[in-house]
Amino acid sequence: MSIRHSLLALLQDQPRYGYQLRVEFESRTGATWPLNIGQVYTTLDRLERDALVRKEGGDGGGHVVYSITEAGRAEVGSWFGTPVERSSPPRNELAIKLALAVTLPGVDVQETIQAQRVASLRALQEYTRARRDATASQRSGDMASLLALDSLIFQTEAEIRWLDLCEARTVQQAQGK
Repeated sequence: MSIRHSLLALLQDQPRYGYQLRVEFESRTGATWPLNIGQVYTTLDRLERDALVRKEGGDGGGHVVYSITEAGRAEVGSWFGTPVERSSPPRNELAIKLALAVTLPGVDVQETIQAQRVASLRALQEYTRARRDATASQRSGDMASLLALDSLIFQTEAEIRWLDLCEARTVQQAQGK
């Protein structure tokens, strides 16, 4: 996830200080990816260094307000117009865990898969409940939240299907020995 571009996109909407950016990001993404406030300010420092944002001064309450520069607008425009690269997929801790589990003696792979399946099904239920609640409330900002929740639901459903495949393959391998 590009925090850099996300903050630029939010600043494109209006100038904000760090805490406002954090709250707005979490609000627009359904609070599914919480941001550390230190990460927000570190990113703002880098964006300022790169001349993509500038400090507008204070808000009277001790907060430094940032605004986007023309270079920042161009950067965020390019980000929105460029597809997400799949050439170097992010590390998947679960895939790594199972790859190691099937190659190390003494690891109960079926137990590892089952523990993850239970956790994934629980997460799927929580995401589905949150989506149902967001759909029922029909607030104006819920479209962003619904998109984020739908993404999490589809990813979790895919993970559960993949766990089913992993289990089938380990059973098949055990029967072939």
